[in-house]
This record gives sequence, structure tokens and C-alpha cells, in this order.
Amino acid sequence: RARAASGLSMKALGEAVGVSANMIKKYEHDISMPSSSVLIKLSEALQVRSEYFFRPSKIELSSVEYRKRADTPKSILKRIEADVLDQAERWQELANLWPNFPVPEFTVPESLPDRISTLEEIDKLADLVRAEWRLGLNPITDLIGTLELNGILVIVTEVDEQTKFDGLQTSISGKPVIVVSANWPGDRQRFTLAHELGHLLMHNRLSLDLEEEHACNRFASAFLIPASSMHQQLGLKRHKLEPQELYLLKQEYGLSMQGCLYRSANLNIITERVRKSLFIYFSSQGWRKLEPGKPYPKETTLLFKQLVYRALGEGIISESKAAELLVMPVMKFHQARKLELQDAVAGQ
Repeated sequence: RARAASGLSMKALGEAVGVSANMIKKYEHDISMPSSSVLIKLSEALQVRSEYFFRPSKIELSSVEYRKRADTPKSILKRIEADVLDQAERWQELANLWPNFPVPEFTVPESLPDRISTLEEIDKLADLVRAEWRLGLNPITDLIGTLELNGILVIVTEVDEQTKFDGLQTSISGKPVIVVSANWPGDRQRFTLAHELGHLLMHNRLSLDLEEEHACNRFASAFLIPASSMHQQLGLKRHKLEPQELYLLKQEYGLSMQGCLYRSANLNIITERVRKSLFIYFSSQGWRKLEPGKPYPKETTLLFKQLVYRALGEGIISESKAAELLVMPVMKFHQARKLELQDAVAGQ
């Protein structure tokens, strides 16, 4: 798994540590055991701590569902899954160390309708979830934090350097997990997070007339910008929209300009003719691939790190275990614990 995450072939890894590709194969198939010196070289080549190979919590991802592009290379998907498994195992190990792990269980709100038959009902569903989670109708500034507070784990992977992958949903020990890329702009991260939330909430609730991916796209935009907020910002009916209005909406609500354009058409604020006209303008400006102006800030997750430090503070884990869970050398972790690294950055 560590080799898959690094993108190395058996031959390349063998050359890096001074053994044959066949010996790497024997290690991976549990036919042979590396010596301590080879193990250290493996750790260095694969950029993992040696404790990685002795981690007790071996888990499997269940019900893995990708939102992937057709051109996503299998090698990238393998590396992403390996990275997700590594992070998930550390999550599980941390959870097992707590007497009562302070992360809530995800539950679908009881007030959700059993059957959803129209796209307009999806807008009402999004408002209902916001009400259940006490989010109001204002912009959600920290979507990852919101999901984590409601029992959904979010894993951010650094593997997707070329942004070829569109998202992943899975479960770990019954807990739902959404995976997004650290290399995406914030609006793309947020749409994927909200889209996958739609899958979780609307599973087995959609009528046969509704295509699930399309329904989840509608939920994502409705969850990020409620209908009442769109009407307040743009009005009930418009003959045209200024691109600057869409840009400002993106900066406030974290939905792409194209997403805001589709949202305004879905709510009949503009006609389909106006939407198509603006879409053609977007294409002529090259905005379909790269929207203008400052990108929306990326989302990050701090929950795992916070829980590691909390466990350390409460005496549940040692400093060396905390460093292991955060994949840091003990000395560097000790400096981070004392805020020495922050002081060094601030002094530059």
C-alpha cells in the first residue's frame, strides 16, 4: 500500500533500498521479512515512519464510490486509495485509544421525506437539513467543519497533483467518509462535499424520474446557496445578469460562478436563453476552465490534529504516539507542541 501511495514500481523500490524487485514482491506477499536495515530504507524510500508497517488497525474501505473523470489514470486512483487507507487507519487507531471517542455518529435527520419526486423538493430538503443542523440561511464558511460536527469524516488527500479526480465517498467502520483533493480550489471542494452529502441523504429516496447525479448536483447548489438567499441577492426575475454579480456570489457563498449561473436558471430567476448566452460568454473568455479573479479559499480539516492533541492533554496517548499518528518526527512534534515552529514562522 505504501508503494502504491508513492507511485513506485517494485523494481524502482528495490533499487532504492538495494534489493531485487522479486524480493519486494516477497515482502508484499508475506513470503519473506525485511531485515531492520532494509526496513529503515523502505521507510525512507516510501516516506513513512517504520511504525507504519506495524500498525495494528488494518481496515477496509466499504462501499467506495468515485466521482471520477473518464481520463483519471488507475495509478492515481490506487495512490489515492492508499493515502485514504493510511489516514483512515490512523483515525481508527486514535478512536480505539479513547474510552469514549468525542466524534458524533452520523444520523439522517428524521424529518426528511421518504420520497423525493421533483427538483423543487430537493431545494426544500436542503433548507430542512440546514434547519436541522442550525445553520440558518447565511453562507457556510467552514463546510468541512460543519460535516465533521455532524458525524461525517472528511479526508483531504495531497496525492491528486494534477486534479484528475473528482471525489470519493466511502465508509469506515460504519462512519461515512468523503474524500476531496487538497489541490482543488475551495469552490470545487465545497461542491463535491455538498454533492456527496446529497448522496448520503437522498439514497433510496429519489423517484425513478430523477437521475441521482443530477439530483445531487441540485442539492449541492441548494445547500450552498438557499433559494431565499439567491432571490435576496439577485431578485425574483432578471432579464440579464452581470458577470460581476456571479463573481461576488462566489466569493460570498463558495459556489463557482458557473454554479451560481445554473442556480439562478434552476430557480427561474433568469430564462434558459439567458443562461445559455452567459454560458457562451464564459466559454469565449476561457472561464469554464479557470474562472477570473481570486480563487475561493481552500477548505482544510483540523479535527484529527485537534483530537490528537486533546488525547495527549488528557493523558490518553504519549508524545511519541501523538507524533506517530501525525506522521511527524518526535523532535519536530515536540517543537510543534511547544509552538516553537509557529514562533519561527512568525519571526521570518
